Amino acid sequence: MANTYVVRFVGGPLDGRVDSVSMPADAPKPTVTHVHLHSGPKIVHHYDLRYAVEYGCEYHLRVEEA
Repeated sequence: MANTYVVRFVGGPLDGRVDSVSMPADAPKPTVTHVHLHSGPKIVHHYDLRYAVEYGCEYHLRVEEA
């Protein structure tokens, strides 16, 4: 697992999820989009990258200003 890193999600439907993903060739993506498909309308959440001491990087749910 030398070519992997750990990423944690904070907030929204992915809250608390911790994934080990392949090390990207470039820097991690600044934003990740999660699309929830179900019998109703499509729900889209955006997670923005922040660095954290424990995990190296975390994606925090983007809070839309009203």
